Amino acid sequence: MKAVVQTDFGAFAVDLETEEVEPSDVEPPVAEPLNLSLPRVVAAAAVGSTIVAVVDRKPPLVVSHDAGVTWRESGGGLPAGRALAISDDDPDLIVYASRNRLHVSTNGGVFWRALALELPEIESVSLLPP
Repeated sequence: MKAVVQTDFGAFAVDLETEEVEPSDVEPPVAEPLNLSLPRVVAAAAVGSTIVAVVDRKPPLVVSHDAGVTWRESGGGLPAGRALAISDDDPDLIVYASRNRLHVSTNGGVFWRALALELPEIESVSLLPP
């Protein structure tokens, strides 16, 4: 799976498994903002009934698997966030962008791993279909 990351220095395609980076002509699509009744939302993404929101506090994420009826905190060790993306094919696959690093969860935001690569300041992120 690849992510397209928009940074201050252009767009990059990042392979989430091999962590290879290459310049990209494809810019991440601008997601329509979600109308959430949550305070301090920085960014949010939804696929089906799964909603993940980056909030300006610690921990930096809240996750709902029932279309926003209930929420749970996530990302206790993550730095402040900028953007995120959820896979359309697998809502358990979430990519979270901090200032210059990507973090990946393959279990709906329970556990996270940081990619070793550092990018220029990240503005947005999206996932490409496989």
